[in-house]
Parts: sequence; C-alpha cells; structure tokens
Amino acid sequence: MTVLALGACKRESTSPPTAAGEPQPPVTAPAGTVDAPVELKDIIETNDRYVVGISYPATINRYPGLAKALSAYTEAQRAELMEAVEAFGNDKPTAPYELSLAFEQVVDTPKIVAVAADGSRYTGGAHGQPLIARFVWLPHQDARLTADALIPDPKGWQAISDYVREQLHTAVVNRADEDELEPTDRAALIKSTFRMIDEGTEPEAGNFSEFVPVLDASGHVTALRFVFPPYQVGPYADGTQTVDVPAALLLPHVAPAYAELFAR
Repeated sequence: MTVLALGACKRESTSPPTAAGEPQPPVTAPAGTVDAPVELKDIIETNDRYVVGISYPATINRYPGLAKALSAYTEAQRAELMEAVEAFGNDKPTAPYELSLAFEQVVDTPKIVAVAADGSRYTGGAHGQPLIARFVWLPHQDARLTADALIPDPKGWQAISDYVREQLHTAVVNRADEDELEPTDRAALIKSTFRMIDEGTEPEAGNFSEFVPVLDASGHVTALRFVFPPYQVGPYADGTQTVDVPAALLLPHVAPAYAELFAR
C-alpha cells in the first residue's frame, strides 16, 4: 500500500494541474500541425463552369521543399480561378473559365534545380491572363534562390537594368525595321514600347523575380535568363520575352554565399 501511495503521489506531481487542481493528461500536439510532404500529381478537372489542367515533371517529388513551393503557387492560382467562378453563384459563365499550368524541370544538377511554370488563367475577356513563374532551388540548402537574396546590392540591379534595357531596346528597333513601318508609325511604336520597357525594368529585384540559370558543361552558371511576361516590357502581342545577363556582369554584385555557383 505504501508503494502504491508513493506511485500515485509521483503521478500526480508530474501531471499539470487544472484550475480546479485536477490532474490533466499529457499534452500532445494537435493532429495536422506537422507538415506532411507534398506529392504532386497531374490534375485534370472538367465541368460546365471551369476547366483545370496542371502537369508536373515526373521527378519533382524528389525535392519535397520545391514540391511544396510549386503546390503553394498552384493553389494560389486555383483560388483566383474559383473566386471568379463562385462570383456567378448558381449561374455559369458563357464559356468555361480555365486554369492551365505546365511545370517543366529545365535544370537538374546536384547544386541547382530549376522549374519553369507557364500557363494562363481565363476568367472572361478577349484572352487569358498569362501565368509565368520560375523556381530556382538549391538542394544542399533545401531553399529557393530568390532575386533579392542573390543580388542584395542596389548597384547590382542598376547594372542589370541597364543591360536588359539595352537588349530590349535594340530588339524593338530591329523589329520595327523588319516591319518596314512608316516613319510616323515607327517612331510611335518605339516610343510607347521603350516606355513599357523602362517602367518594367526599374532597378529593383521585384522586376527581375523570374529567372533561370544558364549552365556550362561543368554545371556552373554562365548567365541568368530573366523572363518577362506579356505587358511587363511590351504589349500582349509580343508575348513572353527573355534576356540573358552574363555571369561577368553579375558576379561583382552576387552575394558571397552564391558566388561559387557562377563560372569565372
């Protein structure tokens, strides 16, 4: 009886008391508080209100953190679609709204993985909204490489902006010459497009958030390919545009933690 009494006292002393002094059971974490790995699978949904088509690379689940980032992006785009669909209430759009996304793994090395997402979301109007995103993943750090982390120096973004603007300006002039426009039309086109380019390439990380690395045979970065969706640096008809910025220009401004990734 003494042993049992001591055991009971010991149990009571290790159980947190309630306000009334009664012992509580051990505290456990609520179900669902631990993040479970995300397993990405292709999605196809079709009904008379909306259509969803999403495809992923077969190997993407090898990188759980990257898979989670892609899933979060997909869910955000899907939420935008469903908000527009639900605005109809019991009615339905004249043509099904649509979300189309294709993820492609464009770089896969031990140090760098990159995925390109291209698609559109249609919620009425003449055409869908382009969806352009790029994900650069560092497997050793299990983290996404972002533009602001890669180039923390404002001078770096000024150098990148100057280079990108020059390339895009030159491309506009060349297209205008090829189209053999009338002088007045040519001047108007160049002026309006230059204005879009200059606004869309202001020297800040947010304007250069979508990029993928261009690698040499040894896996080092020789350039960053910055991707600009329609409307950022040109009209919708110009589509998605890209500019490769060489490593030699980038390296003086790259954060030391990432300098080893670049060719010298």
